[in-house]
Amino acid sequence: MPLALLALTIGAFGIGMTEFAVMGLLPDVAAGFGVSIPMAGYATTLYALGVVVGAPLTTVLGTRMTRKQMLMLLMGLFVVGNLLTAVAPVFAVMLAGRIVSSFAHGAFFGIGSLVAADLVAPHKRAGAISMMFAGLTVANVVGVPFGTLLAQQINWRATFVAIAVLGVLGFLGVARLVPAQPVKAAAPMGQEIAVFRNPQVGLAMLMTVLGFGGVFAAVTYLASMMTEVAGFAPSSVVWLTAVFGLGMVGGNLVSGRFTDRHMMPMLYVSLVGLALSLAAFSFAAHDKAAATVTVALIGAFGFATVPPLQKRIMDQAAAAPTLASVGNIAAFNFGNALAAWLGGIVIAAGLGLTAPNWVGVGMTVLALAVAVLAGALERRGGRGDRRGADERGGRIAASGAGAGPGAGNGAVVGSAEEEVAAAGRG
Repeated sequence: MPLALLALTIGAFGIGMTEFAVMGLLPDVAAGFGVSIPMAGYATTLYALGVVVGAPLTTVLGTRMTRKQMLMLLMGLFVVGNLLTAVAPVFAVMLAGRIVSSFAHGAFFGIGSLVAADLVAPHKRAGAISMMFAGLTVANVVGVPFGTLLAQQINWRATFVAIAVLGVLGFLGVARLVPAQPVKAAAPMGQEIAVFRNPQVGLAMLMTVLGFGGVFAAVTYLASMMTEVAGFAPSSVVWLTAVFGLGMVGGNLVSGRFTDRHMMPMLYVSLVGLALSLAAFSFAAHDKAAATVTVALIGAFGFATVPPLQKRIMDQAAAAPTLASVGNIAAFNFGNALAAWLGGIVIAAGLGLTAPNWVGVGMTVLALAVAVLAGALERRGGRGDRRGADERGGRIAASGAGAGPGAGNGAVVGSAEEEVAAAGRG
């Protein structure tokens, strides 16, 4: 494994930790600033919205820099944002720090994937990209529980200091180990934007917003549900977040194996499983054993949606996938922000700490409906293209037959075959 990949993995680990650590720190953050749990949930909401804005913005700005320079800038933003969060004197400054750190998220994974692929031979590129993303996954198994434990032993601010240190390591690793690369010519922006005219691209992004967003409706308020509803001690949140992380790792691995061969069925199964798990959690949250199992299932089915959702957008925007791919990362985080915000609303309305689970159920069911619609439209379009191609081919072949034998007839039949083939490709 090239050492430069290790630098990217460390950066991904830190980003994953800062994104998900808040779910175990929410009660401490709320108490520290004297705000309500729903208000503290804005630490998740605004981070996700920052990714939505920052992912395309930093990607566009980065076209004038080398990839290595851009990765270093992103890691610098990440460090500054987490330090600002750690030393924030008031809640508003803490939220500002979350927004600054969020700007590194989307572009780091987009640009980092390209760098990782360039570090290895062509037949090993998928493995290199997977290795970088492993940092994000492992952060949920190791980093988030460690951050929760650190908060309990010292305070929640110490967690963000530790995350900033990871950012410094990532920055130094990129500076020292990632090879220098020339600035590459950017694809025409008109071509990148044009893919959004495809209705299937819009449907794919809507699936992402609703599907993965449903996970965050519950996860944002996980610590409060497990301590105040299930009756776990606050110290138990450490290993409960690890259970959630293990579910994510398992779901991602299983889904990754099947997505290439059965993308839409895998998406349907994962969304149905997620909706059922979230619904079950509303009842299981009152029993410790059942709650633990359900948390693992939410992690598994939630992250099982990620490979098919990401592959779907890449397939539908294959002509110019860069902006669409970054946009889909933004869509993941917009869904996270929407779900956390809606979860806070239902709690503030007095519907109880388990009410966000039903928000997640509603979002996931809507995502499933969109997925079924997209699949139906795709099948109908495919049949229409084939039927049109058959009809055109029949008409041209008939006219060629009437012209009699000879070279002219061969040319006409050849054109018919080319048109049918072209129509089939379209």
